[in-house]
Amino acid sequence: MSEGPIATIIREKLTAALKPTRLEIEDDSARHAGHHHEGGMDAKPGGESHFNLIVVSSAFEGMNRVARQRAVNTAVAEQLAGPVHALSIRAMTPAEAAAG
Repeated sequence: MSEGPIATIIREKLTAALKPTRLEIEDDSARHAGHHHEGGMDAKPGGESHFNLIVVSSAFEGMNRVARQRAVNTAVAEQLAGPVHALSIRAMTPAEAAAG
């Protein structure tokens, strides 16, 4: 499945800011059908308003969970101010990801 325009922007911004070794972006908007923030960029039901992210990056070394979330949110602040309503973020170091 190809990414939509918002997911593509999120991927580009997170890649530039955090240089992740693994980055998974799942558009979870369809599960929020009927939610008043539904629609995202295209104002179409199910369209790019809610995402689940897995970000593995050495940039997270020494950061606590809150700092990691802030780093991700800062990288995509423009999208969070506009079409994106919610991000579920799983942010790990490479060692944490390898440990399972």
